[in-house]
Amino acid sequence: MLRSALRAAGLALAASVLVTASAAWADGLAGAPAPFDKGGVKIALVAYLSGGDYFEAAEAGAVRQAKALGIDLRIFPGRQKPDEQREQIRQAVALGVQGIIVSGGKAEAVDDVVKEALANGIKIVAGNIYLTEPEVVIVDQDEDRQLNLVLDQVLKDNGENFKAGYVYVEGFPALDRRDKAWSAFKAKHPGVQQVGQWGTVDDTTAASVANQTAAVLRANPDITVIIAPYDEFARGAALAVAEAGLSDQVKIYSVDVSTSDIQAIRDPAGPWVATAATSAGGLGEVQVRALALSIAGKLDTNRIYGSPTLITRQLLHDNDIKNEEDLVGKLPAFLARDVASAPWIPKAN
Repeated sequence: MLRSALRAAGLALAASVLVTASAAWADGLAGAPAPFDKGGVKIALVAYLSGGDYFEAAEAGAVRQAKALGIDLRIFPGRQKPDEQREQIRQAVALGVQGIIVSGGKAEAVDDVVKEALANGIKIVAGNIYLTEPEVVIVDQDEDRQLNLVLDQVLKDNGENFKAGYVYVEGFPALDRRDKAWSAFKAKHPGVQQVGQWGTVDDTTAASVANQTAAVLRANPDITVIIAPYDEFARGAALAVAEAGLSDQVKIYSVDVSTSDIQAIRDPAGPWVATAATSAGGLGEVQVRALALSIAGKLDTNRIYGSPTLITRQLLHDNDIKNEEDLVGKLPAFLARDVASAPWIPKAN
């Protein structure tokens, strides 16, 4: 058993990235509860998917908050391989972490190893994955509300009667919950006709979706709205619409935001006109804070959801917002830094 654990730890060192604790607080935080008063806390972030602006921003947020808390954070990058994520969770356990953030994935592939971690006293925070163990702390986006904000804007811009294309891939919890909101919207608004559905998630999602979108638009030239409830989908759809010379005919609505998304939405000649988002970086920070509170025995809820913001082209221009930094500056609540916090937890920088 010891040999297996050491071997697993060795593999983890080769396959993960270590974020070192801030030197100022590595020996502990004054006034913090145990074990943060003494320092030396180690956690892991095990992701199912790491590519794309959203996931990179979420990881960066986790890094910022971990450094502020003086935590050693081990990051296991995701490559959409359930078996690999399963092994990474076991590697994190072998490394002696006190908590694990499970970001995305297939619950059926990792449920038993999550239970093993919990049985070993390791705290678990999860997002974008259907983990049902009551001890797991869920920190996630409010997916229904997020898409409904966008769909309200769709009605304002396009009325009750239009033909829509829809980009969707089944099996991702966030997308599945957004899909339920879209289905309810169509049932409530019978004048909205979905005439095409497509989508893929791979190492080059935006490029793949662009190729698919081009084909769908050729087959359905009467599409005037594209619902793309993931910004990589929207990026690909926007590329195809622009290349087809249809930017004045087709409007694209999405979920999630990044600096490159903001720049695309700001473009007055572009088709991408609105999105709704919970700050990915802010959510990464919240997940680390929630895990820290759980490790310290100070967390009073195991369900934490971020509040989304509607981001339109007009909002961006009216407030001179050109990037995420501007967005946070003009809308500081976007980072949700008061969520899952406590006086002893330093603010992330």
